Amino acid sequence: MPPRVEPTRITNGDIESVYYVRSSEGPNSVSITPQLNGSNYISWSRSMKKALGSKNKLGFINGSIPVPNFNDLNRSAWERCNYLVHSWILNFVNPAIAQTILFLENALDVWNYLKE
Repeated sequence: MPPRVEPTRITNGDIESVYYVRSSEGPNSVSITPQLNGSNYISWSRSMKKALGSKNKLGFINGSIPVPNFNDLNRSAWERCNYLVHSWILNFVNPAIAQTILFLENALDVWNYLKE
C-alpha cells in the first residue's frame, strides 16, 4: 500500500483561491437587483451569478467546487464559503422563499431548489 499523502491545503491568503474571503466580505457584502419573488427567476439568477462570479464563488452553485471529505484540510474553508454564499442567496429572496431554503445546508442544493 502506498504511503498516505496529505491533501494540499489551500490557504486563505491565496487571492486566486475559491476559498479566499476578503476581510470586507460578509453576509451583506453582495447587493443585487431584483430580489427573487418567484416569477423573476431568470433575471434574479443572472444577477446572482454575476455577483458570485465577481467574488470567485460561482463554483459553489454550479457544482464545480465539490464538498471536500471531512478529513480534507480544505473542509473548514469550504464550509465557511458555502455558508457565505448561502447567506448571500438568502438576502436576495423574498421572506416567504427564504423560509423554504433556510434549512438546506449546501448552497448548490439551495440553487437547484430555487431553479426548480
